[in-house]
Amino acid sequence: MLKRSLLAILSLFLLAQYGWAQEERAHEKFKQLYEELPTPNQYHNAAGAPGHQYWQQRADYNIQVRLDDEKQRIYGKERIAYYNNSPDELSYLWLQLDQNVRAKGSDAQITESQKLDPQMYSYQVMELFNDFDGGFKIEQVSGKKGETLKYTINKTMMRIDLDRPLKPGEKFEFDVKWWYNINDGIKTRARSGYEYFPEDDNYMYNIAQFYPRMCAYNAVDGWQNKQFLGRGEFTLSFGNFNLEITVPKNFIVGATGVLQNSKDVLSKTQRERIEKARTAKDPVFIITEEEAKANESKKGEGSQTWRFYASNVRDVAFVASRKLIWDAQGVQFGDRNVLAISYYPKECMGLWDKYSTRAVVHTLKTYSKYTFDYPYPVAISSHANFTGMEYPMICFNYGRPRPDGTYSERLKYGMIGVIIHEIGHNYFPMIVNSDERQWTWMDEGLNTFLQYLTEVEWERDYPTRRGPAYKITDYMGGDKNGIVPIMTNSESILQFGNNAYGKPATALNILRETIMGRELFDHAFKEYANRWKFKHPTPADFFRTMEDASGVDLDWFWRGWFYGTDHVDISLDEIKHYHLNTFNPEQEMSMQKIWDADDPTYIGDIRNKESVKETVMERYPDLRDKYNDRDKYRVDEETQRNSLFAYQNLSAEEKEVLAKDYNYYQVDFKNVGGLVMPIIIELKYVDGSSEVRYIPAEVWRYNSDKVSKVFVTEKEIKEFILDPYLETADVERENNYFPRRRKPTRFEMFSPRQ
Repeated sequence: MLKRSLLAILSLFLLAQYGWAQEERAHEKFKQLYEELPTPNQYHNAAGAPGHQYWQQRADYNIQVRLDDEKQRIYGKERIAYYNNSPDELSYLWLQLDQNVRAKGSDAQITESQKLDPQMYSYQVMELFNDFDGGFKIEQVSGKKGETLKYTINKTMMRIDLDRPLKPGEKFEFDVKWWYNINDGIKTRARSGYEYFPEDDNYMYNIAQFYPRMCAYNAVDGWQNKQFLGRGEFTLSFGNFNLEITVPKNFIVGATGVLQNSKDVLSKTQRERIEKARTAKDPVFIITEEEAKANESKKGEGSQTWRFYASNVRDVAFVASRKLIWDAQGVQFGDRNVLAISYYPKECMGLWDKYSTRAVVHTLKTYSKYTFDYPYPVAISSHANFTGMEYPMICFNYGRPRPDGTYSERLKYGMIGVIIHEIGHNYFPMIVNSDERQWTWMDEGLNTFLQYLTEVEWERDYPTRRGPAYKITDYMGGDKNGIVPIMTNSESILQFGNNAYGKPATALNILRETIMGRELFDHAFKEYANRWKFKHPTPADFFRTMEDASGVDLDWFWRGWFYGTDHVDISLDEIKHYHLNTFNPEQEMSMQKIWDADDPTYIGDIRNKESVKETVMERYPDLRDKYNDRDKYRVDEETQRNSLFAYQNLSAEEKEVLAKDYNYYQVDFKNVGGLVMPIIIELKYVDGSSEVRYIPAEVWRYNSDKVSKVFVTEKEIKEFILDPYLETADVERENNYFPRRRKPTRFEMFSPRQ
């Protein structure tokens, strides 16, 4: 007895411990993000908005560059005016030297993991023999009056030491002179570079990160001077840019900003075409294919300078070539006319002339609907067959038809998708200016989400790659060694596309469609975009704004989707079907007899009928009495009397419920994947009708492993289906059905002789 008592006590203790552990796990999943998010302050407030003392730095640039088409080089000089709007004294300034990522022996090259693979692409093989030196050659760093400034280059960063600290409210002006070799974009698959066209001996240049740029300094990180290793993109301050680009005589140039000297570089006819394009219903050629062919057929003597001005941008980039065809179309925002522009070589005709500018126009309209009206005067899609990359007002996009002008479905939609995506980056992060060096998802994830909404409005059944929940399940349910949280530094992300693009875009789509609903989500998302346009938000600002503007507690969602690596897999574990006792014992026994008839028969009873030839009662029938004629389904008078008494003691409301003969289903759910999500369940009835019930994720707050719910229905249920509309990214569909459905699969039979 003592032993049994001790075991009983131990069992109770273990059960209690198990229950506490379950509650603790549930608590962790619904714990508020107080520890993970920075403390609100006067710069970034608790609502997710800029605080009452928010500040940000400013950097203005006057840049003159010369493009050497013989040596494929950029020669440049710039004057930077840096405004210290912070409350801090700055004893030094940091600049980004992004081209140093292609310097010989750079960290980006040395730290790249390499394996020999028989299926290696040719460009990967050639990288093993790459001795290209693309780093900045800094020739001079001087003050406004020409005095030499002390500077130190640390790989992709340069520190300028000031003779005296730059005080709050002061401005510091200085000059930098440099040059660098332009990389072959096709060989290096880089964000910026050139493509050579041997057929006509011409180059097309898509140039970015071409000048030393000020690092961002803010109240959250101080100087953002993390080294550039190739993935974590750029964090920059807003400012005004004067950009002068000197190129060979018959080059065409497109750049961030508004062309200031069109009379010097464009013909009267071309200028008239631009004005016509502003109000045109379809794209208008500014430079036609025939004119581009004439340009590329001869190399003019001398040079020409194109001048651009851009206000309140964080960066500039440009495209230059003899080969450029140029078309444009205006987009109206209130009383402002924005010019949507495409530049591309003749090799793109049949595809780019048909889709590029129209995709730009559509993107500006759709993104503006969900955020704010596009504020810049131009939006440019420039062809670069080696990349897809974004800068303020201009982006580089791949996608070229075959030499005979034909193209595949995949190429067409890939090109349209990348144009939408890169033009969309004007909103995130070019205007809502997040820290790309630290948080890739804040620009790529948000932008991919809006790309999906834009693709939906481009064409019904558009073959979108990312956004819908069901498209992320293979990644989320895959090998956890290849998965890191979304909240991971850009340079440390594994499976970059899935983590930084796909998963955050899916998360936002789930918030919009399932957790918050479109009305609440769209209002909150637009609030975030408007709060932080032309400012520098952090992840906490996004998380807090989405909750603040919607009134929905989403900490559990951010914790699971952004800080964790669990996946969604909710299982329908067991279904129990009940009816209320009718208090009619005859009816109850009749039902029991029917149910028992469906039960299996014990094997011994089956065999005993054959093995026992004659029983005692069969041999001596005079031994029988009334109990030998027993009927376990017979109802005696006492049972009838007790049932009647119990029924008479029911209230009128209870008798009404009893009379309706409802079906009661206890459904047991198991959280296999660990990521808590709403339970969305479809009830399919025997009569062919159905309905969907929605249970918020908070159902898991007491036990994040298992939960049971009772469904009361008038009609009998034939089937239960979890997540019937593929809303939650549930990775395992077979356990979403009760009774179970088996998905048919195939295996191959082959001969070893093959």
